Amino acid sequence: MNRGFNSGIDVIPTYDPLGFVYGKGVYGPSVENRRLDDIRKSLLDPDCKGPDVVYSIAMDVGRSCDKTDLLKRNLLFGVVSYAKGQMGIEPVHSQGHIHAVSKFCGTSTCEIYEIWHGSAYIYMQETAEDDPGRCFAVLAEKGDIVIVPPGWAHSTVVADTSENLTFGAWCVRDYGFDYVGVRKHHGMAWMPVVKDGKTMFKQNPLYTKSQLEIVKPRCYEELGLEEGKPIYTQFIEYKDRFLFVPKPQLRKWEGFHP
Repeated sequence: MNRGFNSGIDVIPTYDPLGFVYGKGVYGPSVENRRLDDIRKSLLDPDCKGPDVVYSIAMDVGRSCDKTDLLKRNLLFGVVSYAKGQMGIEPVHSQGHIHAVSKFCGTSTCEIYEIWHGSAYIYMQETAEDDPGRCFAVLAEKGDIVIVPPGWAHSTVVADTSENLTFGAWCVRDYGFDYVGVRKHHGMAWMPVVKDGKTMFKQNPLYTKSQLEIVKPRCYEELGLEEGKPIYTQFIEYKDRFLFVPKPQLRKWEGFHP
């Protein structure tokens, strides 16, 4: 299993190069790499130096015995590893996006993160318009679960730049990404920077003024999640537990607090 964390599925991250090794009875694709050159336009310094491969992603990973159940529910499990280090004065992070409207359910969908290695700020804001609405940065460490609700712009930020970051995530199978609003503003409403070795956030002046809440993860009991149990294991035990991912209309999202 993976380096001290029981993820419920035999997937082992590698860090040189970034990637994953699948155990017996587990399927998964070769990783797709997102490179520094792919996200330069969303960085504070587009000409900065940093790791060539910012992160590697493998979408549609699972136990072979679960594949029929996953396909039936339009549910997909993905795994992602991020490089350690910085991109100029910024920690390694994704450029940010909104989940595109799924043809399966006719709306944007949520995502469930579970940290496997390292630590992350899962940053999210209600919109990618000039007024970003409520803004949160959830500081998550190994074993923590974070949910990003449908329609929110979000990005993943390496919190400890001395370590790689790996997480697993549940999302809709016909996933897609909308980058328009984030790219229009050259990033999120609050941009991560490293100062004195620590990751913190700086307001992006291309948005209207907003407040950032830095919070710790919670257990999401109202969504039927169990604290301290891997999210893949929770699926194994109850196959319909995460139906609200491909069918977000099953849950109430108004006023959601991460």
